[in-house]
Amino acid sequence: MTGLRYVYAVCRPFGAALEDGPAGVAGVPPRQMSHRGLIAIVSTVPEEDFAEAPLRAHLEDLEWLTATARAHQGVIDALTSVTTPLPLRLATVFRDDSGVRAMLEEREEDFHRALERLDGRVEWGVKVYAEEERKESVQEPAGDRKAVSGRDYLRQRRLRHQAHEEMRENTERFARRLHETLSGFAEDSLLHPPQNPALSKAAGRNVLNAAYLVPRSASEAFVERVDRENSGVPGVRVELTGPWAAYSFSADEGRARP
Repeated sequence: MTGLRYVYAVCRPFGAALEDGPAGVAGVPPRQMSHRGLIAIVSTVPEEDFAEAPLRAHLEDLEWLTATARAHQGVIDALTSVTTPLPLRLATVFRDDSGVRAMLEEREEDFHRALERLDGRVEWGVKVYAEEERKESVQEPAGDRKAVSGRDYLRQRRLRHQAHEEMRENTERFARRLHETLSGFAEDSLLHPPQNPALSKAAGRNVLNAAYLVPRSASEAFVERVDRENSGVPGVRVELTGPWAAYSFSADEGRARP
């Protein structure tokens, strides 16, 4: 086949068909490439888009990058439903099949070790947000309303500050307790840096951004545990995402997850 080889993930041989028949990057359905007990999931993509120079330009194009990331993720999601994939980084491209096989051979031991560790496991993400605090305004004197004295104004400001600090401490205490509880339930966990709200567009301050490695068979119990711990704490919002391929726990830590 002419064209370059786009590699999504590495996994063990599996017999089930991929759900929904993912279209793949550049609209090319993925195929399996076998090599010594490993499977690379690849698509043949056009050189005019994925050679080094045009790819570098495309990675600056948000629309192209978003479409490619979604197609990449669609393949990873389909794989996760039938096997345990090790996702590779977005836009991992090789010249031909021999380049893919050389990569598999070079990293064979690492891939087998990671697949042994992650087999039958998925990743769940948990984020805790402190809801945005309402800005209270000092009422201006009107009509016969008594003006607020300078001392009263400072007192109100101090009380509001104390209330905000107490809410902040309660949220962080809740996040620490939740992470400790879920880490004890999961086989492994990882703390990511808090999300930048300007990039994530999520409301509130991100207090916890964590990933948990959980056996697929225990996923329902894990979700129930999160729900149980999130018992309507005032000023706190908990978001659960997954199940994902184990991005955070694979050696190559994929970059295409939304």
